[in-house]
Amino acid sequence: MAETAKLLSIGTALPLYSIDQRDAARAAHTAFAARFGDFERLAKVFESSGIKRRYAVRPLDWYLEKLDWPTRNAAYIEGATELFIDAARKALSAANLDASQVDTVVTVSSTGIATPSLEARAAARLGFRDDIERVPVFGLGCAGGVSGLSIAARLAQSRPGQVVLMVAVETCTLAFRMDQLTKANIVATALFGDGAAACVLRAQQGGIAEVEISGQQMWPDTLDIMGWSVDPEGLGVIFDRAIPPFAEANVAEAVTKILARGGLTLSDIDRVACHPGGAKVVDALEQALSLGQGSLNHERDVLSDYGNMSAPTALFVLDRLVKSGLPRRTLLTALGPGFTASCVSLKAAA
Repeated sequence: MAETAKLLSIGTALPLYSIDQRDAARAAHTAFAARFGDFERLAKVFESSGIKRRYAVRPLDWYLEKLDWPTRNAAYIEGATELFIDAARKALSAANLDASQVDTVVTVSSTGIATPSLEARAAARLGFRDDIERVPVFGLGCAGGVSGLSIAARLAQSRPGQVVLMVAVETCTLAFRMDQLTKANIVATALFGDGAAACVLRAQQGGIAEVEISGQQMWPDTLDIMGWSVDPEGLGVIFDRAIPPFAEANVAEAVTKILARGGLTLSDIDRVACHPGGAKVVDALEQALSLGQGSLNHERDVLSDYGNMSAPTALFVLDRLVKSGLPRRTLLTALGPGFTASCVSLKAAA
């Protein structure tokens, strides 16, 4: 019987600049209060978001300048490349592997454009072989870390013994827009942070956990819930519908369907690990999945310490679960543009 893909390690990385939520709130007040009549009401999100600090690829004052798309994207290429290298090195070191042993690299990122893609820009510094296979993935947003793990696991299982590195890296803060006087933009300035997470997978014995099943569920007529708009200033966040009530109403059915395709039910899951998109989203997921209030403790801690980093955030939660002792079976979940639920079931190594 062929070996299933095993998760060997996780590595996480953060950029240099730490932003206290109180400082972010003051900066937002400076930028928006005099121009946006509804700002004071919307500014309450800085307190209700569940976030104490975030990390960014640029200092806070930089975001208050007039920035165009080329300037923002240049910051993405520089910042995301550094985060990619940092997270990859940590994951490879934890797996006792060298970059030259990586056969395939999956790069997940949706917060900028890089062609050549990030793994090519990082290749020489990391020491990838010149015959490494590159799989860049764009457009999955907050679901990207979970979906990227799924893609990497399938690639690892299809070629037993080969090493697959998956890196999810996002620089969400580069979407802060001083020119957009909208509720969605105010919410984004209160939620988004930057970061990266990397996983190493191989079909072999041992490892941290076996990747059992994975799947996605996309809802029709939901393209307007989450995404990017693009204009000369850069990427602009789209939040056209309230995500918490949608999650509360729809996630349980989607998760049940995904598990059923793998012969599992929610009763088989010891811990549901979720992407913490915001405090209200975490509350909604607990309610939807009947988890009990406060069950998603690591999710709230990650949100408090780092904000919503989009794709890497769920992997930061998984890293904390691993360090605290992974339960027998964990279901890693995330919601992203499409609108899509993505799930991966992990069975802890015996």
